[in-house]
Amino acid sequence: MVVKTLTLNQRSKEDNNDDAYFYSTPRFVHHLDEGFRSRLTELYRERISSNSTILDLMSSWVSHLPNDIKFNHVIGHGMNRLELDRNNQLNKYWVQNLNKCQKLPLEDETIDTCLIVAGWQYLQEPEEIAAELKRVTKNNGQLIVSFSNRAFWTKAPRIWIEGDDNDHINYIKSILSSQGWEKVEHLAEKIPAKGFQKIFTDYTDPFFSVIARK
Repeated sequence: MVVKTLTLNQRSKEDNNDDAYFYSTPRFVHHLDEGFRSRLTELYRERISSNSTILDLMSSWVSHLPNDIKFNHVIGHGMNRLELDRNNQLNKYWVQNLNKCQKLPLEDETIDTCLIVAGWQYLQEPEEIAAELKRVTKNNGQLIVSFSNRAFWTKAPRIWIEGDDNDHINYIKSILSSQGWEKVEHLAEKIPAKGFQKIFTDYTDPFFSVIARK
């Protein structure tokens, strides 16, 4: 799948009500299972240095960063103020609907690492967001977009709903490359279930991550 820009149909979604209504009630639950979350934290430990300034875009009450590492500065963004206020890994945060306004309130080249977890699938203007993230990221900084096969399907654009896991990976890589991100790679992993979870399944939520450099 090569996508440089989305059509109006690909941007459309079933629920066209203002996203602010959908996210107005805080959800203090984990949207991804323990296996996925553990692998994500491990990836962050591998890829992010402690002296980093981090932007956790489309965040909530958890950022999945290693608790035993003190990062330089962690900035959060999301749609629910109560969720963000509960997130003790954030030094500061702001609330913004990225489907209405894509301009980020950050200075150029101030971020070392940008993170998006289970959020890309809701972006209706991903090209603009990819460009904005590149603007605020320092030279040789990175973007890590991680996701599984779950979503609030009525809020996901058609391009996400109609694609499979490989389509999702290639779609994100294509958008990032078209906006000038470099060294775009991806991870696609099946994580064996552990403990009580093994009673119900052999594997946890599949783990996908697209990683790019500026």
